[in-house]
Amino acid sequence: MSLLEKTFNALGRHDTALMRAATLPNESAGQSGSSERGRRANPEDQVKYLYRMMWVDPDLRQAILDVREMDKLDGRVRRIHSRIARDVVKGGLVMQIPEGSEKLATLWADFQRRMQLNRVEKLKSDARGLVMEGNLPLQWVLDRDHNVVSGVRMPSETILPNVDPNGRFTDVRKAYTQMDLTTGAELASFPLWQLFVARFDPDNFDDMGSLGRPFLDAVRTTWRKIVMTEEDLVIRRRVRAPLRLAHVLKGATEPEIEKYRAQVEKDQGEITTDYYMNREGGVTAIQGDAKLDQTADIVHLLDTFFSGSPLPKGMMGYTDGMARDILEDLKRDYFDEVDVIQDTLSFAYEQGFRLELLLKGINPDDFDFTITFAERRTETPNQTADRGLKLQALGFPQGMVWEELGYDASYVRKRKDWEAENFDPYPEPDKIGVPGGAKVSITPGNGRKGESGTSISNGG
Repeated sequence: MSLLEKTFNALGRHDTALMRAATLPNESAGQSGSSERGRRANPEDQVKYLYRMMWVDPDLRQAILDVREMDKLDGRVRRIHSRIARDVVKGGLVMQIPEGSEKLATLWADFQRRMQLNRVEKLKSDARGLVMEGNLPLQWVLDRDHNVVSGVRMPSETILPNVDPNGRFTDVRKAYTQMDLTTGAELASFPLWQLFVARFDPDNFDDMGSLGRPFLDAVRTTWRKIVMTEEDLVIRRRVRAPLRLAHVLKGATEPEIEKYRAQVEKDQGEITTDYYMNREGGVTAIQGDAKLDQTADIVHLLDTFFSGSPLPKGMMGYTDGMARDILEDLKRDYFDEVDVIQDTLSFAYEQGFRLELLLKGINPDDFDFTITFAERRTETPNQTADRGLKLQALGFPQGMVWEELGYDASYVRKRKDWEAENFDPYPEPDKIGVPGGAKVSITPGNGRKGESGTSISNGG
């Protein structure tokens, strides 16, 4: 029996069960007696459910392999991934605790050090994985003292969520399975607490079997056309661009033409400027293709490619014909995409820290904290100061202003109290003028592009 026949037979055996499971109430929806009505099964959902029981998503696997090939072969794609990852991890991770907690801050510092989340290489690697694969499966590794010592990034194309037709895990003790794509064997299974999968732009967030998509998934076909067209252009230039010469020997026999041709081609390595003949003839220059500079098709493909990319074409060096105000709008749209990736990535790390607290017998819900990246919207320091001043002018609490700027308000307050106790506000006369005694004046909207104007003068 062929594989296709086995697949259809399996689909037929599960057809009745699928229809019943999709139309009957979900009994595991909660203990309060309320239940969710499952999705009505259709042929497409049945096939997807069948694949979820047997194998990883073939479309997602192929998309990941294609994007990896694009990243390896094309410097533009590699630069897109590197630029996004660099902007996402800019400033590093920070934990914000509005009410302040010395114990929680210490636990986070230990967790961050053990997980190497204070290293930009680790953060950038995870960010690149999320952008290139659309998913970030983090396996939490524990030591003998039940400390989370590592968050290992797993390959997304080998992870199989074990879900039912409604997109719910059939058993949280075996929520995910890692498959060997060569032999088809199950390498390992993971409970829900041990493997957290951060998904970027899944088709259905509530369906746990619906994984995310790579950022450049939709431009794979356009990328192939760009590569093909550029190669065709190079081949055309090599074949049609060189100058050619037409040698006409009137009345020459074939042996005479061959002799003349051998003599001319023998001297091609030298600089030949003249030809000499003892019979009627001529040498005529034939120009190469005069239309090789027409690359409108490549420009169109590049526009199509970058319209589906998070980075605008102008930020990748293609600035011909682009107005500055349009580029600014595209940059703001790109920064919004970066913010979404930052939130997705930081939430994954926050789940690991919450697991760390639970293993130590601490309820994370008893504390008001947030794990986020320090720098948002890839702003310049001047833009950041300007935004903080505007929030302060609107009457925001000072703690919220520090948090918006990417700092832990409780740490800033603690640091200010410590400096007030350890620094003399009335220094000796001979020490006046050292760094720290300068006067800083900031005028909002007085700088370039509406940024703040900053003036620094020595205190008197």
